[in-house]
Amino acid sequence: MMAISSPQYVWTLFVKPLQTTTGGSLAAVQITFSMLIVLQTWLSPLQGWLIDRFGARVLITLGCLMSGLGWVASSQVTSLMGLYLSYGLLCGIGTGVVYIGIVGLMLKWFPDRRGLAAGVVAAGYGFGAILTTFPIDSMIRSSGASTTLLTFGIVLGLVGALAGLFMQAPPADFEAPAPKVASSVRDVAPRDMLKTKLFWLLFVMMTMMSTGGLMVTSQFAPVMREFGVANVMIFGMAALPFALT
Repeated sequence: MMAISSPQYVWTLFVKPLQTTTGGSLAAVQITFSMLIVLQTWLSPLQGWLIDRFGARVLITLGCLMSGLGWVASSQVTSLMGLYLSYGLLCGIGTGVVYIGIVGLMLKWFPDRRGLAAGVVAAGYGFGAILTTFPIDSMIRSSGASTTLLTFGIVLGLVGALAGLFMQAPPADFEAPAPKVASSVRDVAPRDMLKTKLFWLLFVMMTMMSTGGLMVTSQFAPVMREFGVANVMIFGMAALPFALT
């Protein structure tokens, strides 16, 4: 999870350099982030089915490689279409597969601690950005965005893929502890789930919560530069990467 969070959380650091390399406007370049999020989330049902069909280890490993390859390819792009296909398409599909695969595995291994298990892996997704934001920002300033995308694409892709090789589902005879909190044991088909009010309530809640956060995340650097505070020092650290962490 830590290896695939950077394409989302540090995207804003690459916006201005990518405008220069592609010649695109801010709005045109930001379409890349929209593609990333749409593919990362709306393909989740299909990705979940593929993981059940072919196994979490294979799909998680491939997802990490796709995410890393997306950054490597992005380091060489000179057009908006190239950016959309590399950062938007490859990173979007790759990070989505990994996220769904790991969350699903955690819930299978710890059905009696589902909330804690999902919370821990979600925290890992955010913690990855904490570890990489300052190094990425520093390398962009010293070596340029292309070198940064290439270097971190290779490193994060390989680290994630290596970790993915150790992923495995619980064995058939695995006996999980009984959940401490009572829950429904009624199985509901996807089509029936879509007919329930509770599903749509949760769907709207998640949509509203995530949309606000993603809007801020994607536009953070342009807004801070517009107000002239991106390079203000806070506790000896530049304000922009400090705020992103």
